[in-house]
Amino acid sequence: MRTQQTSFWVDHPLGRALLGLAGVIAFVAIWKLAQATGWARAGTIPDPFRLPQTLMDEWRSDRLMPAVLSSLVHYVWGLGLGTVFGFLVGALAASSRWTDALHAWLARILRPIPPLAWVVFAIAWFKVSHAGAAFVIAIGVFWVNYFATWSAVRNVDPKYYELAQAFGQQGYLNQALNVVLPASAPGILSGMRTGIGQAWMTLIAAELLGVPGMGQEMNAAAGVGAYEAVVIYMLVISLVYTLSDTLFARFEKRVLQWRPS
Repeated sequence: MRTQQTSFWVDHPLGRALLGLAGVIAFVAIWKLAQATGWARAGTIPDPFRLPQTLMDEWRSDRLMPAVLSSLVHYVWGLGLGTVFGFLVGALAASSRWTDALHAWLARILRPIPPLAWVVFAIAWFKVSHAGAAFVIAIGVFWVNYFATWSAVRNVDPKYYELAQAFGQQGYLNQALNVVLPASAPGILSGMRTGIGQAWMTLIAAELLGVPGMGQEMNAAAGVGAYEAVVIYMLVISLVYTLSDTLFARFEKRVLQWRPS
């Protein structure tokens, strides 16, 4: 009986949903307790029970949706550019020893530099604009996709190349499209999915410096002590990320439908 109960709570969708709900309720209860008992400096812990009203206030004030749409502009551009260039450079470096050797030192020099360190140049080159924010986001996403693609391509089983040659698949481009790309697709798509989250983390930090969007609204709200509004934007970010991640997961599943479950 004990084994069956454990299996229900862990394996059954309804059981897992109930456990997840219990976890959220416990988190909110601890949050409310911390706020009510003055665990931190007065006014710095937002009241979770005031969040619904704060959400309505942000919606009616015409701040919420414009901020979301503004963030999405540089988010989409930064994510797209970082993903495309990260994939292309990573695939080229992994499949060409000349290219890998040529830029190996450059990659080691640039990779440790945080994306936000480029904000100074983003402002100098693009001013405080969507282009500047997209530039910073693209740098962070680039490295995620670069290393994911490089690793996935490098780890393609050599037997696939031998099999392709046996069936007459010769030439760099031919093997890249018919051998390398299908074999490395799971790793490449995993990197792209990680980049979706990386883009949001970089985006909010970039917006704190003045680029219009949710990060700027969070900074403005924190400046006047409206911490409930800060939480609202945090939750909206989580919601938008969840939606984008879910859509990409469905895309990934469709592309990799040949892979055993």
